Amino acid sequence: MTRPRTILHVDLDAFFAAVEQRDDPSLQGKPVIVGGSRRRGVVAAASYEVRRYGVHSAMPMAEALRRCPHAIVISHHFERYREASDRFFDILSDYSPLVESLSLDEAFVDASESLTLFGSGRDIAVQIRERVVRELGLVASVGIASSKFIAKIASDIDKPDGLRVVDPGRELEFLHPLPISRLWGVGRVTRERLLGIGLTTVGDVARYPEQALRGRLGPRQGTHLAALARGEDHRVVVSEHEPVTIGHEETFEHDRTHHDQLRPKLIEQSDRVASRLRRAGYRAQVIILKLKHADFRQITRRRSLSDPTSDGMVISDAVLQMLAEVPMGPSKAQRVRLCGVATAGLERRDAPRQLRLDEDDRQRGERLGDTLDAITGRFGPQAIIRRG
Repeated sequence: MTRPRTILHVDLDAFFAAVEQRDDPSLQGKPVIVGGSRRRGVVAAASYEVRRYGVHSAMPMAEALRRCPHAIVISHHFERYREASDRFFDILSDYSPLVESLSLDEAFVDASESLTLFGSGRDIAVQIRERVVRELGLVASVGIASSKFIAKIASDIDKPDGLRVVDPGRELEFLHPLPISRLWGVGRVTRERLLGIGLTTVGDVARYPEQALRGRLGPRQGTHLAALARGEDHRVVVSEHEPVTIGHEETFEHDRTHHDQLRPKLIEQSDRVASRLRRAGYRAQVIILKLKHADFRQITRRRSLSDPTSDGMVISDAVLQMLAEVPMGPSKAQRVRLCGVATAGLERRDAPRQLRLDEDDRQRGERLGDTLDAITGRFGPQAIIRRG
């Protein structure tokens, strides 16, 4: 018997507006609209405070301000959104190599093969949500189910800050009471057609003869909606492409002025990147250190290894050597507000490679890494703490 899949749909709530509220505390709790011209622009994002007035994304700005005249309109800051999005996907990739991006702030994660490492789908969702709050200062809603369709609906049900699990075998119990507008592909015209034949819920569509539905909506759409109403969605989570880099970075609440203040964090990041490499089935030839100073000047240092690795100790050794070459101090140009570790030049772990005299040590390091992954997956990342 095939084991049900564990699919997560993870969505950052009111993403653009939430980033603006995070970066400017005076905006927290206030109706915020991210968009362009007040006269001719459209709403790119709306905080939950302004949504209470019926304002939503893609609405003309003039209409939004008519509904909520006291709304605060903020221009886009795409660099901030991209940085937050990159870190969001870094978090998701810690739990599975199968992450399908839908937008900057939304993704499917197939965690079916990660359960032995991290626990149940709910356990993984709780960890992701906690890290999004702690590392990004944002809030995520997560839906968990055996298919992409149901996981997406589940994440929407309890927004904002929601977590909904639809257990295998209970999909129809969850789906059938919902309105027909929850079915993918039901827009205004299709909705009116379904209402016209007395179908108001997903369950109504499921019970309606499929042949009759095909006759009313056309073969393609009728078959599609009938399958969804029965909870049938066999689409897989597909990563868009082979990764070019795998990395992790973090912005500090307070700037760092000394190398000693960065070393523990860089060791932790190196181990995290190594674990992601192993789970995704890669080794890396190039190690990258990224630092952003208090004046927002960014520097990167790269080091090519003679032998590709997925060993956290090898990665951290290279990173700390590069760190030692970077001057730090109390000035704005030398204080560090963000640090990160990344890897590039990726090759598959199962790719053939030349044997070395220290082959036993090399293989022992990789086996140790796999063991560490199993331990931290079962008992949490704090189960093992490495000192530099």
